[in-house]
Amino acid sequence: MKKLKNIALLAASLSSLMPVASLAQRSADSFPSKPMTVVSPYEPGGPIDTEARLYTKKMADFMPQPFIIEYKSGAATRIGLSYVAKAAPDGYTMLFTTGSFTILPALYKNLPFDSLKDFAPVSQMSLQSGVFLVRPSFPANTFAEYLAYARANPGKVNFGMLGSGSTPHLVGAWLETLSNTKVTFIPYKGTAPELIDLVGGRLDAASTAVISALPFIKSGKLRALAITDASRSKLFPDLPTVAEQGLPGFSYTNWTAFFVPRATPAAIISKLSESFARVARSPDIMAAAEAQGNVMVGSTPEQISRIVATETARWQKLVQDVGIQMEE
Repeated sequence: MKKLKNIALLAASLSSLMPVASLAQRSADSFPSKPMTVVSPYEPGGPIDTEARLYTKKMADFMPQPFIIEYKSGAATRIGLSYVAKAAPDGYTMLFTTGSFTILPALYKNLPFDSLKDFAPVSQMSLQSGVFLVRPSFPANTFAEYLAYARANPGKVNFGMLGSGSTPHLVGAWLETLSNTKVTFIPYKGTAPELIDLVGGRLDAASTAVISALPFIKSGKLRALAITDASRSKLFPDLPTVAEQGLPGFSYTNWTAFFVPRATPAAIISKLSESFARVARSPDIMAAAEAQGNVMVGSTPEQISRIVATETARWQKLVQDVGIQMEE
């Protein structure tokens, strides 16, 4: 009798869940039924904005509703991320950001959100090739020669970065740690003034996106010593990677990706991810990315989740080891 009662209770419990599951499925089936907002934590007009506009415009081929980009910049992207973390988890508010997303937890102790718990990855969209540069008169023609010079002259290499705690800063610090070198980091407010000083010989070295450095490299105004990615760039197929030139443990490629609030239904995340993957595979989008020195990905949520977890752990260890501190 007791066994029959337990079975009846289980059946009642399962039947009570069916309307909820059915409601969630109906919500996913009808998604999207209104315009969607993509929050950019960056200023409008930059390369990230250009990329976001490219994808959202293309999504019109695969989604029946428009995508509207909303800018919430400031506080090293924390304002935009905080807004999305607190948004309704219905798929109508998304975040478009870069690999800097994984750096924030290492730098700030009192974030108003948890990068790993408050966001659900949707799709990694692109990989942005990076290049290691030196001024034209720098006494090194290869990255291996640069390492030899930096080791022989600790603290004498002026290395450009976009402010303390920026991605170029942490990438430079990681290079410094792995190569047993010591450089002097010089902060800049943007890539343009950094490259101008590099061309003018007021700066020794820097790591930046291939597309930003491309005209300077082609004109001979700057010398490219290595690609920072795991593999070579199609724009510079003869230029070896950092790993190929003495640092096999190093490879860094910046990326862009879409995220939604964590409690967003899995069916909606899957629907968005599949559409973004179709965008990434579109020939016109792939051609536009390749011209910028980038590679399209269009990953699954699971793939970008693993990347986020791996990079978050790496930066936390690095920041702790080298003692980088940021004001809240």
